[in-house]
Amino acid sequence: MEWTKEQRYRTMEDVSEDEIQALAKTVNQCPWRQSFHIQPVTGLLNDPNGFSYFNGEYHLFYQWFPLGPVHGLKHWYHTKSKDLVHWENVGMAIEPSNEFDRHGAYSGSGIEHDGKLYLMYTGNTRDEYWNRHPYQCLAVMNRDGSIVKMDTPVIAEVPSGYTDHFRDPKVWKNGDLFYSVIGAQRKNETGSVVLYRSRDLIDWQFAGEVKTGLGEEFGYMWECPDYFEMNGQGVFLFSPQGLIAKGDHYQNIYQSGYVIGSPIDLENNELDHGDFHELDRGFDFYAPQTTVDHQGRRILVGWMGLPEIDYPTDSNGWAHCLTLPRELKIKDGKLIQQPVPELNLLHGKMVEISRSVENENVRLDNFEGDVYELLAEFSDSNAREFGVELRVGENEKTVIKYDAVEKKVVFDRTSSGESFAEEFGAIRKCTMDNAEKISFRIFVDVSSVEVFVNDGVEVFTGRIFPDKNSNGISVFARGGHTNVKAVKWNIN
Repeated sequence: MEWTKEQRYRTMEDVSEDEIQALAKTVNQCPWRQSFHIQPVTGLLNDPNGFSYFNGEYHLFYQWFPLGPVHGLKHWYHTKSKDLVHWENVGMAIEPSNEFDRHGAYSGSGIEHDGKLYLMYTGNTRDEYWNRHPYQCLAVMNRDGSIVKMDTPVIAEVPSGYTDHFRDPKVWKNGDLFYSVIGAQRKNETGSVVLYRSRDLIDWQFAGEVKTGLGEEFGYMWECPDYFEMNGQGVFLFSPQGLIAKGDHYQNIYQSGYVIGSPIDLENNELDHGDFHELDRGFDFYAPQTTVDHQGRRILVGWMGLPEIDYPTDSNGWAHCLTLPRELKIKDGKLIQQPVPELNLLHGKMVEISRSVENENVRLDNFEGDVYELLAEFSDSNAREFGVELRVGENEKTVIKYDAVEKKVVFDRTSSGESFAEEFGAIRKCTMDNAEKISFRIFVDVSSVEVFVNDGVEVFTGRIFPDKNSNGISVFARGGHTNVKAVKWNIN
């Protein structure tokens, strides 16, 4: 179905309850609805927004187009949790309703101040020629959950030297001042990030562009910036668009990654940092956002999807989900991502095996399923390659393996079921040197796989769309042997 501009930008006031109910019925009949991931009730989900710990709960908002699996008039949808595992859908949080966000409430962030949660976001507008003009807007959530939007934007103009691709404010506090980084595009169509400062979250002053060591050729737009400090170091996350594929790197349509260095110099707007690293080496990951919680943990959630790609769930009226929450740590100059420990609350029945595998593929008895957590540890290996096959059926399988010759971890969804995004390839790899032991901690949902390699040194995220009867699990070794210990938990 081709969506017209008029269809994409209808307001909810123009939509009948019957239409919504019919769409919801179509969505709920989809065989690939997720079991334990955040997903939209209808329509399209994209960037996580406003991720915060406030009033004793985790609050997570996301970009939402309610009426179908396309990008249109964006709203903020609100979900919340006490434990990062069991999420309660609250409903519409921010709806386009005034001249400053009339074509969409775009991405932004949340911060607690004076007992309230301040939500700063980009209001999208278009003129009669469909030229965009962004405004940085503010809404305030009270402790009772009610949200009030400010009548006027807090940043009304794009600074000189930048295009109207100017969005996604991420706010933090340092001393007595609030700061915000905003993703930007220079007039020469190169990506950058700019800095603002404020004393009250309402009156903002432009502080200038953040000077990095990435140069002017690092993509044409930087989306969803996020800055925080850990272990005395500054960490800058962002999603650059327009990076050229290089070896195993930058294989997706758009990338997400980070640099680590000295804390940002807020007087001179300088960030001294090391190399850029991709956050996720899989297929479907973009626009991550972090928060710090009441325990002092830095937690990340990403959009499990990408723009400009058609997904098999589109025909059922919905698209995309969010990743599981991941705790971030710094080790050897890189971010380590680990599933938050609360996810153990999902554990149901457990089965486990230990065995040697040599030049064979072994289907594991009592290990089948389509919703589970699997820990597979390989040791004492001399095989050319070894690994695990998930969602195995007559003609389907998803392969997670270690290639000992190339010294690479491989995620292969060539035969994972209904294919999509084939122009970007069906295999992702990353180098893993000095791997005496290889462990894969894998979360399998109905239509997704998240793989944490060696306690989160690397992560692969991907959507898969297998037949419901493809539920086997196998381990294998080729060109030698390996010892494998596998533990599987059903997820309730």
